[in-house]
Amino acid sequence: MNAATTHARTFFDKVWDDHVIAKLGDDADLLQIDRLVLHELSGSQAVRALAEAGHEPMSRRQVFTVIEHLLSTKPGRGPNDSPSKSGPIMIETTRKASRDWGFNFIDYDDPRQGIAHVVAPEQGIAFPGATIVCCDSHTSTVGGIGALAWGIGASEAEHVLATQALAQSRPKKMRVIFDGTLRDGVYAKDMILALIGKIGAQGGIGYATEYAGSAIRALPIEGRLTVCNMSIEFSCKYGFVPPDEATIEYLAGREFSPKAATWDAAVAYWRTLRTDEGAAFDREVSIDCDRLQPQVTWGISPQQVTEIDGRVPDPSDAADSEARELAEKALSYMRLSPGTALTGIPVDVAYIGSCTNARLSDLRIAAAVLKGHKVKPGIQALCVPGSTPVKRAAEAEGLDRIFRDAGFEWHESACGFCGNIGDDRFADLRVISTTNRNFEGRQGPKTRTHLASPATVAASAIAGCIADPRRVA
Repeated sequence: MNAATTHARTFFDKVWDDHVIAKLGDDADLLQIDRLVLHELSGSQAVRALAEAGHEPMSRRQVFTVIEHLLSTKPGRGPNDSPSKSGPIMIETTRKASRDWGFNFIDYDDPRQGIAHVVAPEQGIAFPGATIVCCDSHTSTVGGIGALAWGIGASEAEHVLATQALAQSRPKKMRVIFDGTLRDGVYAKDMILALIGKIGAQGGIGYATEYAGSAIRALPIEGRLTVCNMSIEFSCKYGFVPPDEATIEYLAGREFSPKAATWDAAVAYWRTLRTDEGAAFDREVSIDCDRLQPQVTWGISPQQVTEIDGRVPDPSDAADSEARELAEKALSYMRLSPGTALTGIPVDVAYIGSCTNARLSDLRIAAAVLKGHKVKPGIQALCVPGSTPVKRAAEAEGLDRIFRDAGFEWHESACGFCGNIGDDRFADLRVISTTNRNFEGRQGPKTRTHLASPATVAASAIAGCIADPRRVA
């Protein structure tokens, strides 16, 4: 190994080291936090705890608050409309603290409103090389624009509010290389589901994961956000794509992006953040995208996934007793039998929404499948755009008319039906969904969720069963 290779550094090394305030020993560091994003579900707890402790925020303009988690998606919603009984209180607590303390606040009726992980890159709140935290496990989403972002708890958020710093243990480094070219009907969601199926739901414990390879470089920024969103689904705290020229183009002119000379300086810094040739990783994983097919989950964990033309596996074929037990539990909950073909499994609901797959490009993909077709009678079909700007842009393109004409409900932006937040509309139903989790009861009591791409969900809405988007005439 030559000297140049010895000193080669990864994107992660560069960003982490640039934010170290103090070494704490045992691979732990005190890090400067550039952005704190709060939503009303857990953010309300953090601001209330800070006030009760008699403290005030240290750097108020670095805090961004959004109303999105407990907010109703119904058209014509009011300022405190929520499917949760405690929702109005948490919404108002966050609203009052944001106004009293002068946070960057995005309320329910703000034209910038949306899901935090959609809003952050969309508004330039997130940017390459920044450390960003939010009280939500899917904060890793914004790693798609080259940020180092991770989810924290309410007590950690209180600490960041008071100090703008956080102690963190330095993780190991993993690189996942997606090489090849995606075929028609295969998207970023299929890439990340295939990875989770390969390495398992615990394959990322203790790692920060860099996504690389020709297929990643070819993805639009919104596709990269989708991949990074589900890093947490294989237990990886940090997932990211180092910035490139596509990142810079995406962020140019955003509301909170740097301006004028500051922009030039920022871009110059961002261009230094690529991983150096020869930099070392503790683990590498490769996915061949030339052979990748649309993916659909069949169980109660994102790792229980297979190609869309596959069959439900037999638990007796599992690698060990633990996997066999999990498979048996999944089949019991999902009410499926070994050997059942995935295509053709009847669904009750087709859902397009969430921080994973509800950006404008996702809606375009689904609309392309839906155009000229109708949702099968008896199927509930819903679209919840990821932000108000996404919704308005979709409407300007006429995408909402395609969804409505097909038989989809067209909702306002919020987290919506990704999780069961007091609204049992999906109780005891089978849902095919663009969301990120298929846990037991995740979308409602006894609800059985199959995760898939927007194209697959749209095709399934038309067929009334799990369907291959490549076969929609």
